Amino acid sequence: MSTEITQGSVVYSVKGRDKGNCYVCVAVENESFVLISDGKLHKLGKPKKKNIKHLKPTGHTLDVIARKLKENSKIFDSELNSSLRNFCNNTER
Repeated sequence: MSTEITQGSVVYSVKGRDKGNCYVCVAVENESFVLISDGKLHKLGKPKKKNIKHLKPTGHTLDVIARKLKENSKIFDSELNSSLRNFCNNTER
């Protein structure tokens, strides 16, 4: 388990209006900011830009999503939401 945030990493928001919500990192902008999405409120077409200081990495990666992001394959919001929901419901914070 790694605490570094990369494409496909599952993270929790610890600051802001979305505090406590579970997201997937879809892109790393620079050393301070990443783009996150949950497939429902923040869709892949318009991910949320978030400071990494406001995120808590889980140390887990959604492998299928990460592979598709790296290959620039098509990912549906419903697919991302389903994978993320399954992960977050089966783990503790």
